[in-house]
Amino acid sequence: MIQFYFLSIVFNAAAGFVLINEGTDVENSIESSLKFSFRNETFHLILGILTMVTGLLKLLSSTPGDIPIIGDLLPAVTGLAAGFILLFGYYQSRSVIEDDKNTRIGEIVSKNRKWIGFAALIVAALHFLFPQALLL
Repeated sequence: MIQFYFLSIVFNAAAGFVLINEGTDVENSIESSLKFSFRNETFHLILGILTMVTGLLKLLSSTPGDIPIIGDLLPAVTGLAAGFILLFGYYQSRSVIEDDKNTRIGEIVSKNRKWIGFAALIVAALHFLFPQALLL
C-alpha cells in the first residue's frame, strides 16, 4: 500500500532524528521556532508506537509490483528497531523496578541508539529515492 510507504519514510526519518539528537543539550532551531520539543517523553511514546506499527504493517503488506516481505524488509526492520528503542526508553524512564534484564537490555540499547538512528535516517532517504529497489 502506498500509504504505508509514505508513513514508513516519515516515521523512520522522525525516529532516526529523535534517536540521533537525544541526549544532546543543543537547542535546535526547529524546537525554538515551533515551541515543541522532540525530547518530550509522550512524543517518544507515540512516535515509538506508530513507528513499530508501521514497520509491522510494512512486513504484512506490499507495494504493488514489489516482492512481498523482501521488498520492504529494511524499512520494516529499522522501523521496528527504532520504535522498540523509543518505547524501551520511555519504559525505562517510567520504571521504578530495577531488574537485571532491564539493565542488560538498557546497556545494549544505549550503545546502539545512535547507530539505529543513523540507519533509520539512511533507510528512509534510500526508501524515498529508490522506491523500486529490492530490499527498500
